[in-house]
Amino acid sequence: MKRRPLRLKRVYDQPSIADGTRVLVDRLWPRGLSRQDVAADLWLREAAPSAPLRRWFGHDARRWHQFSRKYRDELERQPDVLELLDDLRRRAPLTLIFSARDPDRNNAVVLREILEKEPLPCRAPAKKSSPLPSVPGRTRKPKPRRCR
Repeated sequence: MKRRPLRLKRVYDQPSIADGTRVLVDRLWPRGLSRQDVAADLWLREAAPSAPLRRWFGHDARRWHQFSRKYRDELERQPDVLELLDDLRRRAPLTLIFSARDPDRNNAVVLREILEKEPLPCRAPAKKSSPLPSVPGRTRKPKPRRCR
């Protein structure tokens, strides 16, 4: 399935129909805005940087490259978040909304860079233990996992 356009937009900008699915990717709710003002279809807190990383960065431009690397490391430990965003992008145009003042140095920029790479990293399937006793000489073949 084809990936649809991915846009970034400040949460304080006026929503439009062209935004498609609007996903708020901040851990904290934007100051002074109601749910109607934000008009987010989904608030994905898990996509935001951890609180310690966010506080350390403090939107200091000198820390941008380190922040970007550390945030990517955090996202590698949460592949479900990236898979969800990629799936949403396959269904409709996707707009990541954020509240940071700097449109060039924020977590949504890093998320867009990761999502626009081809393909997303493939995860190994989780091992499931069977409640049935194993039969000697009989093994189950794991189902192949399709990578995107």
